Amino acid sequence: MLELLFSALITIVPDYLYRRYKQGKRWGHELTLFNIWYELRWGLTACAILAISLITVIFYFHPSTRNVSAPFRTVTILSDRPGRVAEVYVANNETVEAGDPIFRMDTTRQEAAVETAQRRMEEIDAALGLIATEIAGATAQLETAEADLRQATDDLNRRVALAERNDTVVSEQELERLQTAVSRADGQRTAALAVLDGAKLRQTTLLPAQRESARAVLREAENEIAKSTIFAEVDGTVTQFLLKPGDIINPILRPAGILVPETTGQGRFVAAFGQISASVVKTGMLVEITCASKPLVVIPMVVDEVQGAIAAGQFRPGDALLDQQDRARPGTVTVFLSPIFPEHVEGIPRGSSCVGVAYTSRAEEIESGKITGMSAFVARIVDGMGIANAIVLRAQAILLPVKVLVFS
Repeated sequence: MLELLFSALITIVPDYLYRRYKQGKRWGHELTLFNIWYELRWGLTACAILAISLITVIFYFHPSTRNVSAPFRTVTILSDRPGRVAEVYVANNETVEAGDPIFRMDTTRQEAAVETAQRRMEEIDAALGLIATEIAGATAQLETAEADLRQATDDLNRRVALAERNDTVVSEQELERLQTAVSRADGQRTAALAVLDGAKLRQTTLLPAQRESARAVLREAENEIAKSTIFAEVDGTVTQFLLKPGDIINPILRPAGILVPETTGQGRFVAAFGQISASVVKTGMLVEITCASKPLVVIPMVVDEVQGAIAAGQFRPGDALLDQQDRARPGTVTVFLSPIFPEHVEGIPRGSSCVGVAYTSRAEEIESGKITGMSAFVARIVDGMGIANAIVLRAQAILLPVKVLVFS
């Protein structure tokens, strides 16, 4: 409307004044509703062209958006495993600090596993004490087998020596019997040595490995018990938290609630501009916003960051080829805003919906000499046209309470 009124002042009004005072044409006589187009065709045509041009220039170099919000991060309160709630420490909408317990899961099964692992370790410790006795017995058996082997070997050697001097003294059957006794004694010695080696292996390898396995089971069970208590990771407020002892919690199907951090997203806004504004919206650009949660207030912001990707272009591999025409929305340019005066955003709840206007300013380029001459003159005019959107934004801030409270 402002652009149309301005265009009419320099097109239709001069044309009418020329017709009225230069040509002497009067309303209701030479100027009627039936011939108004013909008589003021130059002014009407110029007004339409100028109004469309002004609107295009203003909305291109000073883009506006109705999608500005104050986003914030939420932390889902989850347990590492499904189970039944044993105890709840906080209430809904209660403020917690990092490290405060929120609720505890039932640990009956884990406590039984701890008890089993402890008993297993005690059993292995007893076996380690008993293995020393087994090693002593195996050592004694080995010494006895070695003594029997020496005795049998000595008997065999004496009989063989006698047989070499006089073969009639020692019979062939007796030599075979002594040779068998030596072989039997050697086998007994080998068996006793194997028993001793097995006992030592159990003492040095098997039982310590079993004890470490039992210790690992014990640590796992104790870790499960430790993880059964869910703590707050950050300072914040617990919301949508209605847990009661006995409720079933599942980390996939049923989370416990939501934790809203105190400082996440504070003072930072996100705006969505049309894609046609992608070449205009730059970091450091001035933006003004007004929010429904804080009416009658215009807050100056500055573009802190411009997201380099448009969310509508993302895709996820599936079992069907992606057809570009199936995308319903073209997507917007995401811009992150920071307040110039942080105290101005106090009192605006996180998640508030706002409207905003961005203003193109090439004053630095003009002052540095990058834009000179006619280009600088046109740039100053274009930059000054942002006052139209500034007036509209302030009108929205004034009329918003009336629109919401009365006409809604």
